Amino acid sequence: MHDGKTPTTAPTIPGWRLIISNTGRYWAIRNRAFPRAALRAGAEPTVDADTFEEVQAAVAEQEEKARVAVEGVVS
Repeated sequence: MHDGKTPTTAPTIPGWRLIISNTGRYWAIRNRAFPRAALRAGAEPTVDADTFEEVQAAVAEQEEKARVAVEGVVS
């Protein structure tokens, strides 16, 4: 039965596993570990937020942080 609060199709974020808690909070957990350089730079493999849009933005921020860290090591 659909209660009108839960989306009928679950949103997704490529490369991340999305969990919606029973209180409606969104959690995203990266499917693969970040490189060590990204972790040292502060990239977080798990983020949470109140809405899908907020968790999507948090994921994008972590991916950008990781990208910058890794490119800095390679350059």
